[in-house]
Amino acid sequence: MIKNPDWWRGAVIYQVYPRSFYDSNGDGIGDLPGVTAKLDYIASLNVDAIWLSPFFTSPMKDFGYDVSDYRNVDPIFGTLEDFDELIAEAHKRDLKIMIDQVLSHSSDQHPWFVESRASRDNPKADWYVWADPKSDGTPPNNWLSVFGGSAWAWDSRRKQYYLHNFLTSQPDLNFHNPEVQEQVLSDVKFWLDRGVDGFRLDAINFCFHDPKLRDNPASKAVAEGSIGVRKENPYAYQFHKYDKTQPENIEFLKRLRALLDQYPGTTTVGEIGDDNSLQTMADYTSGGDKLHMAYSFDLLTEQHGADFFHKTVNTIEGKLTDGWPCWAIGNHDVARVATRWNATSEQQLKAYMAMLLTLRGSVCIYQGEELGLTEAELQYEDLVDPYGITFWPEYKGRDGCRTPMVWHHKESHAGFSDARPWLPVYDDHYNAAVAVQHAEDNSVLAAYRAFLGWRKDQSILLKGDIEFSKSPKNTLVYTRSLGDETVMVALNLSESAVTIPMPGVGSPEPGTPDFVGGQWHGKDLTLGPWGIDIARL
Repeated sequence: MIKNPDWWRGAVIYQVYPRSFYDSNGDGIGDLPGVTAKLDYIASLNVDAIWLSPFFTSPMKDFGYDVSDYRNVDPIFGTLEDFDELIAEAHKRDLKIMIDQVLSHSSDQHPWFVESRASRDNPKADWYVWADPKSDGTPPNNWLSVFGGSAWAWDSRRKQYYLHNFLTSQPDLNFHNPEVQEQVLSDVKFWLDRGVDGFRLDAINFCFHDPKLRDNPASKAVAEGSIGVRKENPYAYQFHKYDKTQPENIEFLKRLRALLDQYPGTTTVGEIGDDNSLQTMADYTSGGDKLHMAYSFDLLTEQHGADFFHKTVNTIEGKLTDGWPCWAIGNHDVARVATRWNATSEQQLKAYMAMLLTLRGSVCIYQGEELGLTEAELQYEDLVDPYGITFWPEYKGRDGCRTPMVWHHKESHAGFSDARPWLPVYDDHYNAAVAVQHAEDNSVLAAYRAFLGWRKDQSILLKGDIEFSKSPKNTLVYTRSLGDETVMVALNLSESAVTIPMPGVGSPEPGTPDFVGGQWHGKDLTLGPWGIDIARL
């Protein structure tokens, strides 16, 4: 009997990028035993679950998001036995394990694709998205790859094009083929049977394409936010009407949910990159029969500030009805939030943390976020991310947020590895190492630990409703309510002190960390720069 099958509601999920977390065997690459070795640290953060970025067998053209065997561990990360030990040790510490499933595409080195491209009449011939060229030899339509250029690659064996929404080495599976759906669900079941507690579903709205292969229309406004690309990428010039987010995806998600419902206490969080991402989040999480929760790229861009946060949260709350959001302000695909949102002080980072952890929904925190790490500045010769290499110098790719975790300021490679790491440790990160911040009562790390520890016992924050109030410029004021209890959250997202008129007098919420609290003068609340107050009304 599962003690709390709805543990995921309001849960905090800590994302581990295994390549960069901790190297246990001295080859310069983080691995699964390395994650196991650091479970006590993760548990000390007071999070609920770990999301592991892909560790499956892969040629690593996209660093694990190009899978060549969905049921095995790549040797650089360890073995299946290492994974089983990681699950067992995590569960001993009351930590759940969620793994990253890449369902929409595989590696071009997967045996399925090797067979599929061999001819037009083999058993796997229709497992991927193949199409004849136009009469002039050009691709079937105008669809573009997220990583630049056409989404179609020519194959000389079949004399056809295949679809790849990402790298050419990541061919898209054909979910219109029932055999593909059955196989994918079988692979998900394989990991459920091994004891995983849930899945982060990569690019989950990309599974189906328009079978008529109609051209995408031009985008009315070149926008980066909801689709997760930058403006120098031509992908942003299209409205992605036909290459993803097709209606058939809903029925597949229902099949996926039905499978997870056979394993009580398991969950899903979907990554949504779409032109209308907030509506898609609502569609994919409503009704209790599809995804448990989803997140979009709306808080993962350079856009920030009180007005933007207010509008984004209110929009999703207005659309979600009975769905459930998952919020993230950083991950392995975007620049570190400290740099992206121009944080110049630790108090500013604490204010962003307080906002993230008091919104209605679940939360993903990316490794190093709890240290306030900035984006690493790398030289071109250090880059390994194909995305960054393609769009250099205007966009430097994702390597800057994937540099090794900094454990100790006095050890070589910051205690990540005895060998030269796969990406260099950024010099500016040494002073933010775990060992440094662990010894400082007012550090960003101490703030995360304290706030998360307090939050664990606040059911009103875990499951309560949210409602925003009018407040002065550069501030956010909202209430969280559950039953007859109401808590007010006030945030000053500026460098200047501000006084906020309140509808009632608040009393300090017991147990909040020392950095939380403003000055009340009757019904007026004064907050210092980047100040935070949480009060019982």
